[in-house]
Amino acid sequence: MSKEIAIDLGTANSLVYVQGKGIVIREPSVVAIKKDTGKVLAVGDEAKKMIGRTPGNIVAVKPLQDGFIADFDVCATMLKYFFDKAVGPTGFFSKPRIIICVPAGTTSVEERAVRDAAMQAGAKEVHVMEEPMAAAIGAGLPVSDPTGSMIVDIGGGTTDVAVISLGGVVTSQSIRIGGDKMDDAIVNFVRKNYNLLIGERTAEEIKKAIGTVHILPESEHLTYMVNGRDLVSGLPRQVEVSDHEIHLAFSEIIQSILDAIKSCLEKTPPELAGDIIQRGIVLAGGGSLIRGMDQLISEETGMPVIYAEDPMTSIVLGAGKALENIDLLRKVENGHKLSRA
Repeated sequence: MSKEIAIDLGTANSLVYVQGKGIVIREPSVVAIKKDTGKVLAVGDEAKKMIGRTPGNIVAVKPLQDGFIADFDVCATMLKYFFDKAVGPTGFFSKPRIIICVPAGTTSVEERAVRDAAMQAGAKEVHVMEEPMAAAIGAGLPVSDPTGSMIVDIGGGTTDVAVISLGGVVTSQSIRIGGDKMDDAIVNFVRKNYNLLIGERTAEEIKKAIGTVHILPESEHLTYMVNGRDLVSGLPRQVEVSDHEIHLAFSEIIQSILDAIKSCLEKTPPELAGDIIQRGIVLAGGGSLIRGMDQLISEETGMPVIYAEDPMTSIVLGAGKALENIDLLRKVENGHKLSRA
């Protein structure tokens, strides 16, 4: 019997929704491989634990970079692992029909790579949905109505900004900046200012603990003890970093996100802009959860900003709703084809 699956194939994390069951998998998009043989040792949670801690002959690979496939075969292997874990091994008669989500700025070549990887992993049929459209559906926005809705989806690899009306993307902006670039900014900041080398897992922990894009009041300042390797002595060392320093480290990234939002608003037809002022800008994606993100965007645009009910799962929930509603899927696919024309 054929199964139906929706996948948010993210740079940092992948989520899988099975029709009739809901979200069954949320794991990091990481694969651990033995270098000499190419054998896959672990995928997802188990593989992420190995990042920065593997012996020389084992490497932890992220098959997606900046929202797009960087290693095709490893990506197909990871998708097969997710398929098998979600619905059991896929035989000839039990191949799943899937909806897979891609960033708004995906080229036809990049989209073809996603389709091919899913087919190689064992899919029977592949439908592609743009991430901002899926996030808008998942956030409960009236995407099929003749009113404008604006979604800002800040993921691990990309930030997608889109205005949606009548089941299609009216205008969008996609930049290859997200939570991973924030982690890189923290690594570089600590190296430059403290002569301390830290790994990406430590950077992610700092981001979650004290990351902020809005200067906090004096009484609410946060600090974090960071362990790393001294670049001069080569020995382990500990330093304390503050939320203000992380705010400085994020400044260029946040400006790029604000510029993308403003650019999208400038291209929005006036009638739809009026709808957005009434309804507000909706935030989704893990990157949107950095402290002060909603406040900063509201101050910079002069518009109300609200969070999707669960920003981390909006995309996969939206794709899951499209699985359950064939008319909605057709409408969204037609809108996607028109935007490609």
